[in-house]
Amino acid sequence: MDTQTIEPAAARADRTLKARHRAMWALGDYHRVAAELVGDLGAVLVDACGVRPGDRVLDVAAGSGSAAIRAALAGGRVIASDLTPELFAPGQAWAAEHGATLAWEQADAEHLPYADAGFDTVLSCLGVMFAPHHRAAAGELARVCRPGGTVGVLSWTPQGFIGEMFAAMKPYAPPPPPGAQPPLWGDEEHVRDLLGEHFTDLTARRRMLRVDRFADPAAFVGYFKAHYGPTIAVYRSIAGEPDSVAALDRALTELAYRYFHDGVMNWEYLLVTGRRH
Repeated sequence: MDTQTIEPAAARADRTLKARHRAMWALGDYHRVAAELVGDLGAVLVDACGVRPGDRVLDVAAGSGSAAIRAALAGGRVIASDLTPELFAPGQAWAAEHGATLAWEQADAEHLPYADAGFDTVLSCLGVMFAPHHRAAAGELARVCRPGGTVGVLSWTPQGFIGEMFAAMKPYAPPPPPGAQPPLWGDEEHVRDLLGEHFTDLTARRRMLRVDRFADPAAFVGYFKAHYGPTIAVYRSIAGEPDSVAALDRALTELAYRYFHDGVMNWEYLLVTGRRH
């Protein structure tokens, strides 16, 4: 087998895949989603990891920094890293509003440009769960965490609202590239399998995020079509198919109705923490 031919082809495929991911998350306004809907989860994750003054902290797939900013405010020396640097400018403004100082660096969660054992705490809030190659990403979280250091990952569960939303969009989305895995870090058995060889004392807790931002299910659908990159990308892929657009509108609205009670939605997530061997 000619590995000289295969390896460059694999590298090119990976670059293409990552370029697609970067472009998807740059669509819309993810920072608005973070600030208005899910930003409190960054504080939940940082508190669970017990970040202390002086700790070296890496936030992987940080987005606009909801967890990284909270870690900096807790006294950590923080790097917010993400594949999509377009998210950094609103994050930097958000940090300045809160009086937080941290570094922002472009980095692929599956190929982190940091030294082995360089951080006391390595965390990811709704970020690394979208890396397409799970074991590679888990290996990188472990590699850059010092022995005795802490890992913390917060992810949407497949059975919760956001997991069901991705399942509803899947029939309308382009097929994923070969080898790319769906976002399953919110499945406890799966994430224990990924992290168990590297970390001990793994604790997994299912919790709910209360969302009361939307007047009705249709408002939710309109908001995500306008602001959330993955939803925008799916709708763009079917823009020339009005029947498909209408069908997806119905599917998302019906899903939201199931979760909408007295003006409130509850979105389930899995919070996992552990200690590096």
